[in-house]
Amino acid sequence: MEEKLITCTVCPMGCRITVKGEGEKIVSVEGYTCPRGEQYARNEFVHPVRILTSTALVEGSASGPLVAVRSDKPLPKELLFDCMKEIHALHLTAPVHRKDVLIENILNTGVNIVATGEAL
Repeated sequence: MEEKLITCTVCPMGCRITVKGEGEKIVSVEGYTCPRGEQYARNEFVHPVRILTSTALVEGSASGPLVAVRSDKPLPKELLFDCMKEIHALHLTAPVHRKDVLIENILNTGVNIVATGEAL
């Protein structure tokens, strides 16, 4: 049986939650102070996801050589490094506008990488 200590990030309290289980079967969850914390810990134990933030290269921009980017939905944690490789392979040309989709359906996850900054 596996035991994970998870720090909840749902609210500023930062509860330290202990989850015990195996695979997708959870036996116990202890240390949370709200139902959202319990759900966060359960999800984090079974299949952790993260919003990915980074930068991408932009040519011809007066505002600098980089533009801020992020995933429009959480990505599986185990794919973050592969997604970063895809983002770093991007070579954009200005102008890039906020909310532009830069990579559609990255790694067949159904998640898009979008610009969160401007490169004009």
